[in-house]
Amino acid sequence: MKIFDEQQGNQFLKNLKNKGRSIKFCVLGAGNGGMAMAGHLAIMGFGVHLYNRSEERLRGVKWHGGIQVTGEVKGFGEIPIATTDIEQAISDVNVLMIAVPAAAHAYIAEQCAPYLQDGQIIVLNPGRTGGTLEFRKILMEKNCNKKIFLAEAQTFLYAARTTSSASVHIFRIKNEVPLATLPAYWIPGVLSVIHEAFPQFVPGDNVLKTSLDNIGAVFHPALTIFNTAWIEKTKGNFDFYHDGLSKSLSLVLEEIDRERVAVAASLGIKINSAREWLYQVYGSHGDNLYEAIQDTFSYSGIKAPQEINHRYVWEDVPFSLVPISSIGKMLGIKTPTIDAIIHISGILLKKDFRKQGRTVEKLGISGMSVKEIIHMVVGL
Repeated sequence: MKIFDEQQGNQFLKNLKNKGRSIKFCVLGAGNGGMAMAGHLAIMGFGVHLYNRSEERLRGVKWHGGIQVTGEVKGFGEIPIATTDIEQAISDVNVLMIAVPAAAHAYIAEQCAPYLQDGQIIVLNPGRTGGTLEFRKILMEKNCNKKIFLAEAQTFLYAARTTSSASVHIFRIKNEVPLATLPAYWIPGVLSVIHEAFPQFVPGDNVLKTSLDNIGAVFHPALTIFNTAWIEKTKGNFDFYHDGLSKSLSLVLEEIDRERVAVAASLGIKINSAREWLYQVYGSHGDNLYEAIQDTFSYSGIKAPQEINHRYVWEDVPFSLVPISSIGKMLGIKTPTIDAIIHISGILLKKDFRKQGRTVEKLGISGMSVKEIIHMVVGL
């Protein structure tokens, strides 16, 4: 992976922005989010390719020639290319919107590496924790010599569910989602291009902040594993956040949050606490995390997972908690509560999440000083 010099890169992004609705996108991933994004982009008038690793999820889109969208967005989006051939999918497109679980980011990087083209923008939706760092390292290991722009979103833009093999319902599009590039000085130029389709993306500080502002790391794994018995007995038939969280359990979540904030601070990054995040996003009030979550009316009616073998564990533990723990260990910040959740989750799912997850080695920052890490993400 190579990087444009500043003048050349800015000019390239300016020219790309001037293409307007002629900008072409490839959405990689045909799950709930990928279908929503691809259908919405096509309805807005952009050329869209859709890639998925398995053929099964693409059959309906191919048969109907596109995606029917209902909810906050309504219409039929034509998808001229829906394919399992990644070379065909990303050929001659300007922006690659990766909408797969974090566990598939490494696979996508490996598959894309031989076929990337100079000037393409790659956005991880979202990056979870350390997504762009891992993606960058893999491209370098694959000797990808193309000049690309690599970015990640702090969270996913849509709340959506597929309703058939060729239709999706969009419940909500978030008002604002922070986006950061690696290195950070491309943020304004990349956003100017992305804003042609998605004005909802706003500037993030850098990819360390978007990564460590990953609130799912706090809310999902611990709440799931501490409700294991109830989940297995009821198949998740209870309100996950309101019924599944007690005052005592909220103390565990607060410790996870405190450790996350401490690791970020060790990197010189100021991130929101979970309680601050709830207030900013939902206007939730409370003197502690338990009260703030109970005051979050948007969580009302959200059911628990039907089983503990759920992305709240198999995605959020290795790709959110493990990198926080690994960075903390490297920088001398103790994360005992996060470490306990990683360990117990591994027992329940019979997986070695530390081996599977994003360690500092996989992020390409092992042995680096804080100054060196900051210089890399900022671009000094």
